[in-house]
Amino acid sequence: MRHAAWGDTVLVTYIGRLDDGTIFDQVEEPQEVVIGEGKVNPAFEGALDGMAPGETKSVVLPAKLAYGPYRRRLIFRLKRSELNLPEEPVPGGVARISLKDGKQSLVTIRKVDRRHVVVDANHPLAGKDLTFTITLTAIIGE
Repeated sequence: MRHAAWGDTVLVTYIGRLDDGTIFDQVEEPQEVVIGEGKVNPAFEGALDGMAPGETKSVVLPAKLAYGPYRRRLIFRLKRSELNLPEEPVPGGVARISLKDGKQSLVTIRKVDRRHVVVDANHPLAGKDLTFTITLTAIIGE
């Protein structure tokens, strides 16, 4: 039986869990991944190398290899008047804001008052270790 290697196109399913067992992502319909292409997390891709069709394994991605550490400096207090939000901001909600360089970013609303909005620009999974249970369902072209 052939095992997956760098450059191979494979089909995978997976379940992503937090340390407490909470599922944050689940893919039940096989998804195509080219090992080494860089379109998915490198540690996730590395786990696929050497797997055989039908094989399942778990891989733990520490926060630094997943979405990075949680950074308090990515919490900002902004003037409501400068945000031009299309809807009333609600704590726990998500908003798209324009950055000084012209790019846009999704942020989580943390706090709202009459004049200001406190936003968190960290990825929701920043600072968390992630465990993926991966099943390689097929190697395409095999």
